[in-house]
Amino acid sequence: MTAQRVKTAFQPTILTLRLTDITPLKDLNPRVRVTAKYKQIAASLKHVGLIEPIVVFQAADQKYWILDGTLRYDILKAEGAVSEVQCLLATDDESYNYNKRVNYLPPIAEHAMILKALANGVTEVRIAEALDVDVAAIRKKRRLLDGICEEVAEMLKDTRVTSDGFAVLRKMKPLRQLYAAEMMVASNNYSTRFARGLLAVTKPDGLVDPSQAYKRPHRTTANQQSVMEQGSDALLEDIKMVQKSYTGDLLSLTIAAAYITRMLENVRVERHLLKHHPDILQAIREILGAVNEEKARNSSDRQLPEGDGKLPSLAASADGALTSQQGSVASYPSEVLSLPVAPGDSA
Repeated sequence: MTAQRVKTAFQPTILTLRLTDITPLKDLNPRVRVTAKYKQIAASLKHVGLIEPIVVFQAADQKYWILDGTLRYDILKAEGAVSEVQCLLATDDESYNYNKRVNYLPPIAEHAMILKALANGVTEVRIAEALDVDVAAIRKKRRLLDGICEEVAEMLKDTRVTSDGFAVLRKMKPLRQLYAAEMMVASNNYSTRFARGLLAVTKPDGLVDPSQAYKRPHRTTANQQSVMEQGSDALLEDIKMVQKSYTGDLLSLTIAAAYITRMLENVRVERHLLKHHPDILQAIREILGAVNEEKARNSSDRQLPEGDGKLPSLAASADGALTSQQGSVASYPSEVLSLPVAPGDSA
């Protein structure tokens, strides 16, 4: 069999084009220029410079259309500091992937990048200036894993647990932290509210400071609180047990549903069931309907919401790079990690 060559999406070399030769595919809404994201990208371009080249497609008469980088282009053009910009020349005139396939940087990865930048001699102030955020947000990210045991950090490294969520886990002892992290993974729920719920049903001996135990309302007795704690633990254990058998059960259900669906395509079988066992046929149809609805729901959940076509993992250059996570930065450019240390700067 002859091997097929994969078509490259870009030309191998980076072009340097004049801003006057580049044309956006759409006009930028003036309201975008006052958003936090626009200001963050502008600050990154000012302090760090352009990291990811603008993606363009060549049109007629040596003109180029922007496929990815409208905000970067608008900022550079408005500042007037440069007349040329580095660009990647795309081989296909499509912008779907830039809008649909957006990377997400987990909070623990942000924490690691900040620590690496600090280790390279970049101060918290310079990082904050490059990302147009308050220094307190950088310090909060730097201390993200303080008081969090290594096993929990490893378990949650690719999840969306926020700084506030880790602050809740920090109030628990390591063993209880591990238990709470397992419950978050088992239920696929990494919200701060869920973490607070786990903290509320944690017994005083599972807290770092027992005096900070969850204060019960006056109408809730100690016996009721104990029952709630036991019930919560039992419920979470049930979730773990279901998770262990979920994959196998789902596979069996899928195979059985496909078999029964094909069997009901036989008119004689369906007519027999309808005549002699109508209740069973109705139950089968309800089950198959529920399975199909679940499949449709899962398919729609996998479709990412349409963005502005940017990669959040490249904050200084990608238009969609910087998204706020409860007032803090959601991603950082790799070049921030190696910013030169200016005179007077110290780690």
